[in-house]
Amino acid sequence: MTPVPKGKRPEKGPNQRLRQRAAILIIVILVLGFGAALFRLTMLTVVQGRELQEKAVDQQLNDTVLTAKRGSIYDSNGTVLAESASVWQVVMAPINFDNDKQREATAKGLSEILGLDYNNVLEKTKQESYYVVVKRKIEVEQRDKIEELIDTLKKDYKCGNVIQLLDDYKRYYPRNELASCVIGFAGSDEQGLEGVEYMYDDYLSGKPGRIITATDARGINMPFQFEQNIDSEDGNNIYLTIDSNIQAICEKYMAQGIADHNVLNRGVCIVMDVNSGAVLSMVTANGYNLNDPYTLPQETQKAIAELPEKEQSKAESEALSAMWRNKAVSDTYMPGSVFKMCTGSMALEEGLIKDNSNFPCGGSMVVEDYIINCHARGGHGNQNFVQAICNSCNPAFIQIGQLVGMSRFRDYYTAFGFSEKSGIDLPGEADDTFWPESEMGMVDLAVASFGQNFQITPLSMVTACSAIANGGYVLQPYVVSKITDSDGNVIKNVERKVKRQVISKETSDYMNKTLGYNTETAGATSGYTPGYKVAGKTGTSEKIGVVKPQSQFSKDYIASICGYAPADDPKVAMLVFFDTPDGGAYYGSQVASPVFVNIMTEMLPYLEIKTDYKEEDLAYINVSAGEYTGLTVEEAQTKAAADGFTYTVKGEGAKVSYQLPAPYANVAPGGNIVLYTDEESKKETVQVPDFKGYTPYEANSVASRYGLNITFNGAVSAGNTAVSQDIAPDTQVPEGTVVAVTFSASTAGGLAD
Repeated sequence: MTPVPKGKRPEKGPNQRLRQRAAILIIVILVLGFGAALFRLTMLTVVQGRELQEKAVDQQLNDTVLTAKRGSIYDSNGTVLAESASVWQVVMAPINFDNDKQREATAKGLSEILGLDYNNVLEKTKQESYYVVVKRKIEVEQRDKIEELIDTLKKDYKCGNVIQLLDDYKRYYPRNELASCVIGFAGSDEQGLEGVEYMYDDYLSGKPGRIITATDARGINMPFQFEQNIDSEDGNNIYLTIDSNIQAICEKYMAQGIADHNVLNRGVCIVMDVNSGAVLSMVTANGYNLNDPYTLPQETQKAIAELPEKEQSKAESEALSAMWRNKAVSDTYMPGSVFKMCTGSMALEEGLIKDNSNFPCGGSMVVEDYIINCHARGGHGNQNFVQAICNSCNPAFIQIGQLVGMSRFRDYYTAFGFSEKSGIDLPGEADDTFWPESEMGMVDLAVASFGQNFQITPLSMVTACSAIANGGYVLQPYVVSKITDSDGNVIKNVERKVKRQVISKETSDYMNKTLGYNTETAGATSGYTPGYKVAGKTGTSEKIGVVKPQSQFSKDYIASICGYAPADDPKVAMLVFFDTPDGGAYYGSQVASPVFVNIMTEMLPYLEIKTDYKEEDLAYINVSAGEYTGLTVEEAQTKAAADGFTYTVKGEGAKVSYQLPAPYANVAPGGNIVLYTDEESKKETVQVPDFKGYTPYEANSVASRYGLNITFNGAVSAGNTAVSQDIAPDTQVPEGTVVAVTFSASTAGGLAD
C-alpha cells in the first residue's frame, strides 16, 4: 500500500458526500420542524391558552339567561304601584321529535294557542337542538292551554320532553295612570325607561340567572340532565314618598281644571312636606297608562294621521316623549307674582322693610325710560308691605327689588336654590334661565322682582316656598324614602337633608302671617280654604317669546298659585299651575285657585289637620247626607229634618227603599233628600239646569227649584260665580241627584292675579 503523504486526507467518494448532505438536510428539517412545533405549542399553551379555553367552553356550552324578578314599587303607605307578576316562556327540545306527525301536531297546537304563524313554528320543530324559545311572557290562560297540549302530545303522539314552561316576569301597574310621570315604566326586557323605574333601575333589576347546557361535537344541546341552573336574584323594592291617596285627589282636580279651562299645554301640581322635602304628590296632568305607555290619546293619533306619511314617524316619537315628560321637573316657566313671596322675604331678611314702610303706586312705574304697568291701572296709592302683597302690586315690588339691589337679589336667588338643580331623584331635571351677572340691568331687576322674564322649574318654586314656610331651610326634595331587599331588609334609608338656611325663623314667621292674611282677605280667589289657615300667593305670568298665541287671548299665560297650610304651623306646601288656559279666563285666581282650594279641602282632613271654621264659612261647607233607607217614611222624615235637610217622599210604600243623595254623599247645606219607597217612582226624572254664572247662594236656590242638590267646589265665596258642573245642562236625572258645581273668581272688578 502506498502511504498517504503527511498533511493530506484522502478525497471523499461521491456516496459519502451524498450521505453527509442528506444527514445535514435531515438535521435541518428536524430542527425546523420540532422548533416550529415547539413554538406553536408554546403559543397555544402559554400565549393563547386562556382564549382558546374560553372558546372551547363556549363551543361546548349553551348559556341561556333567566330573567330576574324586578323589584316592586310601593307608595308611602305600602300600596303596590308597580310589580312584576309571574308569566312564562315556552321552549322546545325539537331534537326529541321522532317523526313529522309529532312536529306537525306540536306546531299546530302552539301556533293556535300562542297566536303564532304555523309555518314558522314548524320550522323550529325541525331544528336539531334541545333548547329553542317559542314565545316569552305568556300568561295564565295560555299557560294552562300549553299544559293541556303537553298532555295531549304525550298521550296521542307518544311525544314527551318536547315542550317546557320556564318562569318569566311581566311588569304591571295596578293603578294604571296614577303618578305615571313619577313612576315611569319598564320595557319588554324589564329595563326601566322613565321615572323611578329608570332612575333606580340598578336597584330594581336584580341579577339574572342562567341555564348552562352542554353541547355535543355537532353543537347540539345535550339532554336536560347535563344542565346546570343558576337561580336569579330578585330585585330590590322601592318605597316612594308619594301618598297614593293624596296623588289621586290631586290628579282628580287637576283633570277637572284642565277640562274646565281648556288648558292647552297640561298642568302641574306638587305637594311637598315642608319639614322634610319629601314629595307627597307630583302630577303632570293628564298622565298616561303605564300598562300601555306607547298608545297616544285619540286626538293626538288623529292629528298625526293627517300629516304627510314621511312626517308621521317623527311626530309620533315627539308626541310620546311629550306625553312621558314630567313637566314638574323637566320644564321651566316664569313664576309670575308667586315669586313675590321670595322677593319680600329677601327685603325682610335684610331689614329693609318695616311695618310702616310705604310703597306708592300710581298705576305704573318708569325704570330707565321703560314703563311697567300695574294690573290696577288706576293705581293702589300708598300701601305698606302687607297691603302690597295682598294687592299683588308690581310697582311696589319693583321698589322692594330696588331696595334689595341687584347683587343681593342674585345672592338670594341662588340661596333659594333657583340657580342649581335641586338634585331630586328623578331623571331629566332642567336648569333655570337667569341673566348672566354682566348682562343684568335695572329693568331686568325690576321685572324679576315680580317673577317675570326668567324661568325656573315648578319643583324649585315649591321647594323655595317650603323654605319660606319652615323657618328658612332649603331642603333636598326626594321621591324615594327607602329601599329594601326581597326579604324586606332595609338597605337604604333616605333622610331629611338641609342644604342651607336662606332666611331666619323670624322672617319666615312674618311671611307666614302675611301670606295667611293675604288668603283671608282675598278669600277663595287666593287659596282661602274654609276651616283652615292657609297661606298662599297667586300668579299670572305671560309666556314671553310666543310668536303666535295658541290661546284665544292676545297673549298666552300660565295661571298658578303656591301656598301652604296651616299658615301658623306649616305642614304641606303645594304648587298648582296651568300652562296656556284657553277657556273664559287665564288669571291664577280664576283658573288655579279653585283647584288649589278643592285639593286642600280634601287633603287637609286626610292629613288629620284640625279645622277651625268661621261663622261665615258655614254657609259654603258641604255636609254629609244621612242614611235613611230601611226606615219608615215617618222615621226618615224626622231624621232628615233633624239633620238639617228638607225632604221629598216618592211612591206609596211604607218604608224607604232608596234615597238620593246616597248615604254620606256631600251636599250643600239645607239640601233636599228624596226618599223613594217603590221602584216605579225611581223612573221619574228632572232636567239639570245650567249653573254657570250663578253665585253659590243662587246656584243652591236654583238646584232646589229643580229638585236637585249641589256640592260646592273651588273658590266658593259670596261674590264668586259658577264656572263648570260635572253633569251637563239639560241632562235628565232622577230627582235628588247631586251636581258638583265649581266656582271661581268673577272677571269683574279687576283681579290681582
